[in-house]
Amino acid sequence: MKTIASFTVNHDKLEKGMYVSRIDGDVITYDIRMKKPNGGDYLSNGALHTFEHLFATCARNSAWADQVLYVGPMGCRTGFYLLLRDSVSREQALGLARDCFAFIRDFEGVIPGSRRWECGNYQEHDLPGAKAVAQDMLAVLADWTPEKMRYTE
Repeated sequence: MKTIASFTVNHDKLEKGMYVSRIDGDVITYDIRMKKPNGGDYLSNGALHTFEHLFATCARNSAWADQVLYVGPMGCRTGFYLLLRDSVSREQALGLARDCFAFIRDFEGVIPGSRRWECGNYQEHDLPGAKAVAQDMLAVLADWTPEKMRYTE
């Protein structure tokens, strides 16, 4: 079997940030790395779950809603994938991530899709944890540019 592209990235050199993971036709996969891989500090399940609900809600209600294909967590609990059509520039994708992270940081109220009939694990949410991750990532992405979206060799 061929090794999939994401497994060829040297995770020991990967830092927090936003990267172009792959391009498949008109779909760009962004790797939004929120924790240092293999660093011993990972997204908690509750924070990751809440972050997913809020990030997906924000992205799918944004100006780019029709261009959003997927928002979801990495199994290793170090970040999220954001899949967008290539009609969204890298700068716009970065702006979308920042806008959604600000939305998460400032969110109050009932987490969208968190009621029993809406969610398969409705009891495992952590809004304060999700807000803390969003705040941290806003600082990481504050001076991020499309030029920084390449993995380090």
